[in-house]
Amino acid sequence: MRKEYVLSNDEGLHARPATTLVSKANQFKSDITITYEETTVDFKSIMGVLSLGAERGSLVVVEAKGSDETAAIKAITDHFQHLTLK
Repeated sequence: MRKEYVLSNDEGLHARPATTLVSKANQFKSDITITYEETTVDFKSIMGVLSLGAERGSLVVVEAKGSDETAAIKAITDHFQHLTLK
């Protein structure tokens, strides 16, 4: 399962939002990756996510593969929307 997001929060994927998103991803058994530009990293790795350097307005793609992939994408989508509202 794959979903695209445009980062609309002021911080992009920097420390605080990245930490909360990685924590959310770690709640699922599925393998979850995030891609920015040409780089794909494990969405369950804070160092990987921070290394992307994705800023406000960036397009990122999240892919989940596994038994709970639908629930993972839904939870991550909800979390991205929550970050936008802050």
